[in-house]
Amino acid sequence: MFCLKNTAIALFAVAGMFVGTARAAAPEAAVTPLFTQPLNDYPGKEALMITVTYPPGAVDPVHRHHAHAFIYVLQGSIVMQVKGGKEVTLTPGQTFYEGPDDIHTVGRNASQTEPAKFIVLLLKDKGAPVLVPET
Repeated sequence: MFCLKNTAIALFAVAGMFVGTARAAAPEAAVTPLFTQPLNDYPGKEALMITVTYPPGAVDPVHRHHAHAFIYVLQGSIVMQVKGGKEVTLTPGQTFYEGPDDIHTVGRNASQTEPAKFIVLLLKDKGAPVLVPET
């Protein structure tokens, strides 16, 4: 009986450690549209400019844009990667490109304590969604 009681206490203690270490969901990016411009020389296409702010620890889901995406970092440090490419860490003034067929496998704030902010210019089909989750 004594041994069984101690075993039960030990199991509850271990279970408590795992519950206590469960991670909360990563904070989400805040996206702010800046403007949309039809591209009359390219029928059916438009340019969309947005700002993206990553709170500390923010992580994007794997996704694609079905667009040409040009990224320019304004503040902080971000980590980006497309499938088949190298993971890169970008700081203010640096740029990144994603093509219409690229799968964006890594997009996150490099910092757990500081926000990051960047501009994205998307050249895409009129009315198409900005981001399509990849499953």
